[in-house]
Amino acid sequence: MNNIFAHRLIAARKMAGLSLQSLADKLGNVVTKQSLNKYEQGKMKPDSTLILRLANILNVSVDYFFASPEVEIRLSNVDFRKYSSKIKKSEEDAIIEKARDILERFIGLEKVVNLQESSEYFEYSKIISNADDAEDAANELRKLWNLGYDPIPDVVKMLEDKGYLVIEVEASKDFDGMKADVDGRKVIVLRQYNNGDMVRKRFTALHELSHHSLVFSDNLSDKEKEKLCHVFASAVLYPEEMAIKELHRDRFQFYQKELEMVKERWGISFPAIFNRALRLGIINDYVYRNLNVDYRARRLHINEPGTFLSEEKPVKFERLIWFALGKGIISVNDAAFYAGKSVWEFREHIRQMA
Repeated sequence: MNNIFAHRLIAARKMAGLSLQSLADKLGNVVTKQSLNKYEQGKMKPDSTLILRLANILNVSVDYFFASPEVEIRLSNVDFRKYSSKIKKSEEDAIIEKARDILERFIGLEKVVNLQESSEYFEYSKIISNADDAEDAANELRKLWNLGYDPIPDVVKMLEDKGYLVIEVEASKDFDGMKADVDGRKVIVLRQYNNGDMVRKRFTALHELSHHSLVFSDNLSDKEKEKLCHVFASAVLYPEEMAIKELHRDRFQFYQKELEMVKERWGISFPAIFNRALRLGIINDYVYRNLNVDYRARRLHINEPGTFLSEEKPVKFERLIWFALGKGIISVNDAAFYAGKSVWEFREHIRQMA
């Protein structure tokens, strides 16, 4: 039991993004950094009063410290979005730990339910050296997944249907996305949006998919690889043939209402439309620069108009919890644990149908 508590305390502290000293400070130094370290080594155990304070500060339930997950996993090939995600190492560690915690519960429940589903991962063997290669890869994905030339209603649910483990974590707005592997399975981690436009989220999901799927030339810098991931994501969202057909060539300007209509149909942001138009020769560099300057001058980057009606929310894990509960495979207490909630919080969501 001491080892379980120690392991869970380390995990909770990392998820909170705290060092031993900063946790001691938040506790009002009623316990020293050295004592906290002994708790994490399993050499000592705090009393019930301190456990309650730890739970409150670390934003976990008391039960969290004593619940042993069905499986223990290790994330590999972890890769954060570069050049746009500007987060500290402590937040990186917190995101990784939050993802690991969710995945342990997710995969653990799959084991309990004995769920065995096949995956249809997209793997593109051609070396990606330039934007044309990234465009070709996007076209191949649309072909293999039978997407045709239609807008994608929900990117996140599409990826879940193909077998990707897509999860959300609470993180600062500076975090975009992360990809990782766990026991041969492909993971995409997104920031949890409580509200707001979903176009950035679906773009990020496809960007992380590209890191899973594409093989880049060794001659490319990390920055160049990121740009090609952007090309891939934009091309999947807004296929070349439809972009040229709708936007036409030799444009000198766009009206805001037109951009809103494209966004609302295809689920792609204004800047991504500008990049797409430049890439396909619809506008030139001069027009592209002016569009981006005007976009920021109007502060549209803070509140971009137009809404794409899609949830872009992972649902597979939550559905599995309710399925297992409905089949009587797990109890309400178990369901609360897998959902990462206290029992009373989970019970608030129970509405049994006859």
